[in-house]
Amino acid sequence: MSRQAGHMLVRGAVRNHVQGKLPPNVRHYAQAAAVQDAKPPVALFGLDGTYASALYTAAAKTASLDSTSKSLAALAEVFKKDIKLPTILNAPTLSPSDKSQIVQELQRHMGGQDKGETVKNFLKTLSDNNRLGILQGVCEKFTTLMGAARGELDLTITSAARLDNKVLQRLEAAVTKSEYSQGKKLKVISKVNPDIMGGLVVEVGDRTIDLSVSSKIAKMNKLLTDTL
Repeated sequence: MSRQAGHMLVRGAVRNHVQGKLPPNVRHYAQAAAVQDAKPPVALFGLDGTYASALYTAAAKTASLDSTSKSLAALAEVFKKDIKLPTILNAPTLSPSDKSQIVQELQRHMGGQDKGETVKNFLKTLSDNNRLGILQGVCEKFTTLMGAARGELDLTITSAARLDNKVLQRLEAAVTKSEYSQGKKLKVISKVNPDIMGGLVVEVGDRTIDLSVSSKIAKMNKLLTDTL
C-alpha cells in the first residue's frame, strides 16, 4: 500500500467513526478483511475513544494491529517520561511547522515499530484536524481495545504517588481472586493523580472502587452539610 493510500485509509476510518459513514475507499479495503474482524471489540466514548476506534479499524483492515499497538505503547512511554508533552500538544498557538516537527519527533520515538506506517498516517490526521492534544487518551483507549480483543480486562489503579511493582502485583492478585475479574486475565494500568490525596481508586472494567482520601473527605463534608 502506498503512503498516500495508507493516509487516506486512516482519514477515512476517522470520518467513518465520527460521521457514521463508510466512504468508497474504506469499502475497498474492507474487502481484504472481514468487517467483523475490523470492528472494535468494545464501544468507547469521548473524542479520544472515537479516534482510537477509527485507528483500530484502519489497523485491522491492513493487518497492522500488532505493530500499531507496539507503536502506541512506545508513545505512551513518552508521555510518562515527559509530563509537559500534553501541555505542548494542546497549545492553541502551534503552527503547521510546529505540528510537523512534533509528528516527526513522535515518529522517532516509535523506533521503527510502525511497519505499515499506520500510526504515522494517523498522527498526520490528528495534526491536520488539530487533535494532537488527544493523543495520550488515544494511546490509553487503544490499549483498552487491544486488551478486549485478547479477552483481557483493564485493571486501572490510581494513586497519589507512584506504586512499586510489588504493591501492584498484590493488588492484581487480590482482584483476580474476586468477582470483579469476571474470570478474565487482568491488564494492570498504573496511574498517578495527586488530587486524590491518598488511598486508591481501583477501576475494573466498568466498575469503580473509590478508596481515595479525597472521596472520604467529600463524603464526610456531605454528611456534615446534611446534618447541620
